Amino acid sequence: MVKLSLWSVGAVLAVVLMPGVPALAQQTVQEGVAAASLGRTIGLAVAAAFAVGVSILGAGYAVGKIGSAALGAAVEKPELLTRSILFVALAEGLAVLGFAIAMMLLQKI
Repeated sequence: MVKLSLWSVGAVLAVVLMPGVPALAQQTVQEGVAAASLGRTIGLAVAAAFAVGVSILGAGYAVGKIGSAALGAAVEKPELLTRSILFVALAEGLAVLGFAIAMMLLQKI
């Protein structure tokens, strides 16, 4: 069940990020840009979608595992809650870094 939902999130991200690519490709072809430049544009867009999709899938998996362990530890020892929230925040930072890398890749287009 968890794997199905993670894959569906990745598929939705790919579908959301990819619709602008054909229009951009068509525009570059109409302007007479070389085919190598078109391939580079599409490659960068796919790389950006992959960076965001994989990082968010990884962050979701990590937050799920770490969050459940953190709450389990907090039930036993409440003073561990603040320490364990730090680890959840680190896992969430993975998604933010993936988004930042994707934005840097899209700036190259």
